[in-house]
Amino acid sequence: MKTVLKSRSIIYLLLCVITVIGCTEQKKDTTPWVSIFDGETLNGWTQKGGIATYTVRDGSIVGTTVKNTPNSFLTSDKMYGDFILELDYKVDSSMNSGIQIRSNSFPYYKDGRVHGYQIEIDPSPRAWSAGIFDEARRGWLNPLNKNPEAQKAFKQNDWNHYRIEAIGDTLKTWINDVPAAYLIDDKTASGFIALQVHSINEKKKEGTEIIWKNINILTDNLAKYSKKSPLTPINTKNKLTVNEKKAGWEMLWDGKTTKGWKGAKLEGFPENGWEIENGELTVVASDGAESAAGGDIVTKELFANFELSVDFKLTPGANSGIKYYVDTNLNKGAGSSIGLEYQILDDTLHPDAKRGNHEGSRTVCSLYDLIKADPNKPVNPIGEWNTAYISSIDNHVEHWINGVKVLEYERKSPEYLKLVSESKYNKWPNFGELEKGQLLLQDHGNKVSFKNIKVNKSPKK
Repeated sequence: MKTVLKSRSIIYLLLCVITVIGCTEQKKDTTPWVSIFDGETLNGWTQKGGIATYTVRDGSIVGTTVKNTPNSFLTSDKMYGDFILELDYKVDSSMNSGIQIRSNSFPYYKDGRVHGYQIEIDPSPRAWSAGIFDEARRGWLNPLNKNPEAQKAFKQNDWNHYRIEAIGDTLKTWINDVPAAYLIDDKTASGFIALQVHSINEKKKEGTEIIWKNINILTDNLAKYSKKSPLTPINTKNKLTVNEKKAGWEMLWDGKTTKGWKGAKLEGFPENGWEIENGELTVVASDGAESAAGGDIVTKELFANFELSVDFKLTPGANSGIKYYVDTNLNKGAGSSIGLEYQILDDTLHPDAKRGNHEGSRTVCSLYDLIKADPNKPVNPIGEWNTAYISSIDNHVEHWINGVKVLEYERKSPEYLKLVSESKYNKWPNFGELEKGQLLLQDHGNKVSFKNIKVNKSPKK
């Protein structure tokens, strides 16, 4: 009897072992990962920004802090659009760092400063590791203050594992298999991956390390390998970011209705000529004439000092504009309402680019018919979104495009008045000199779309 029981016990143990082995085989990762770090050298990587040191040790990349230098980034030579990335890292508890994705460095943008999405590494008590920050641009996009499970998932002074998915306009992150961030944002479609060593102040110790290893990426057949996230996504379209709210910005268009807007020569919003769809406000193409279809639309509110940010997208050969300090009573006849204009134009195909009383003053981003924008302006190709920014503070006005300033001037100054006297606006008394005026989006008969229309009514110099 004892022999039988012993035999049964052995059989049971064997079955358990077989079951465990079977389960292990089922859980084996069959994803066709590609390593972007060879474990021995920094081939395929280039350092940008500061002069923190990067070395290879025991199959890992080791970043070491150096005083008196800005943020340092070890950037992949290859650019990536859609991908799934997994890696491990260990960080000193006194450090802050991050993984840059879809990031870029252009000479015209803040003297080459690295900018783009950053997957945060945050060992501080705040514990926002795997949250999404927009480095050198908009700040926090997806903090983790409402995700305590992800905050608790970070392992102090130990290895942590990140999974990062960037597919289309959707970014998702996991920290140690816990869902952390879920963001819908279309600011940047591609760029390099980078490992950040943060700058340190005088109180922090030089020589502090952050270590990365097992850096693997997938760029093909992403739908098959993408994971679902149980989190509710944060959608930045027609929404304020955390930093914008703190700075006093407001949405000037809600992305859904005509609230706050009216026809420039109407009591209400135009019944045709404009469409609202998928969070975009679009001028319907007509015959290319100025304010001859639906007509211009203006804000019901008047603005004195302000900052204005508007995303716009052109179609081939299109013409439009953003006007400010508009007085709709000045022109009751045909054509557009009168005001200072940030020109929106396809410089290549539209003939207006070669016209104007001042050379180049009707090209995109220019102060229409008065001041030519910097010809080195970083305008995205036709069909892609651009961000126009206009600030007017105590009569000092600036035009920006995609984060780069392209012109500035002093409203009401002798130089400004001389330009007006030499332009098509010389027939309008005190042109552009209102203390307060409306903001306007122009109907010039071409299809042009707008979104993310935001205003700050109390800007700081």
